[in-house]
Amino acid sequence: MITQSSTARGLAALAVVLVALVMPATAPAAIGDLSKAVADNGARVVAETVVDERTVDLSVWSPSTKRNTNVRLMLPADWATNPARDYPALYLMHGANEWVDYRSWTEFTDVESFLADKPVLTVMPSDGSSGFFTKEWNYGRKGGADYETFHTTELPQILERAYRSTDKRAVAGISIGGYGAMAYAARHPGLFGAAASYSGLLHLRQDKTWMVVSTIRVRANRDFFSLWGHPQYQGRIWRSVNPYDLAEKLRGTELYVSSGNGRPGPFEKPDDLNILGNPIEEWSWNNSRAFVKRLEQLDIPATVDLYRGGTHTWPYWERQMIRSWPVLAKGLGLDA
Repeated sequence: MITQSSTARGLAALAVVLVALVMPATAPAAIGDLSKAVADNGARVVAETVVDERTVDLSVWSPSTKRNTNVRLMLPADWATNPARDYPALYLMHGANEWVDYRSWTEFTDVESFLADKPVLTVMPSDGSSGFFTKEWNYGRKGGADYETFHTTELPQILERAYRSTDKRAVAGISIGGYGAMAYAARHPGLFGAAASYSGLLHLRQDKTWMVVSTIRVRANRDFFSLWGHPQYQGRIWRSVNPYDLAEKLRGTELYVSSGNGRPGPFEKPDDLNILGNPIEEWSWNNSRAFVKRLEQLDIPATVDLYRGGTHTWPYWERQMIRSWPVLAKGLGLDA
């Protein structure tokens, strides 16, 4: 006779077997040393998500951004087989209002394949929908989002302490990320050995470039004036974050500057929206030319690729990242 209690015991045993079949015997090991993944101000990794054997996403609680902020790490190919080795860090910055945010470089380029044989830790952090790689002025009050501190202080400390990063770094970015790369390198001399801008806005005070900044902020439902104030009345703040005005501070940094002129180029197809040209890339072209001229006036060397025919799109940025590798590698202390 089968009693109710024996039936229950049988079902419980069956449940244990089923759980053992579908669940791993042990939880996957953390990629980094989470006990050390803490910055001086308390920023810390609160979660890791393994995407594939070389890719892991971090969720970082940041006092500066006041939220859990995402970072995608792409590990060197020999990460697992060389557990005692440390690696220089290549920061790749995304553009504004990018719907895949910190995942954009792996979503829209084949950067994973290109960097597969290179001994670098690739860091792809979020800048929010329109963080602009800065500490918001916020009308002079406390409380504005501060992605600059997250990118230049909190994250480097966490990566050095818990993810085997050295103090050798390079930074590159597309569009507003290109602005961020040059602004960070200038505002924090020595933090990055190399900086590369692909279609970046590098002279915020040129003509009416502030209108581009305003449009980006409005599209993200963000207050334009809370960023750096009014371009005229808070001109000091605008100059303090403008790569053109900060160019002298880039002396000694390996530099790469590129942009198309906005006209259709080799990657456009007949049905592309950009087939008649791209006004944002025209802004970048004019900004980049002015920035390069300023570098020349200061006798600061840079590798420059201002190409005719090319829009504000990922195929050109992927090409430029590959072309800029020798400059980035030098800044990282690697052979090109």
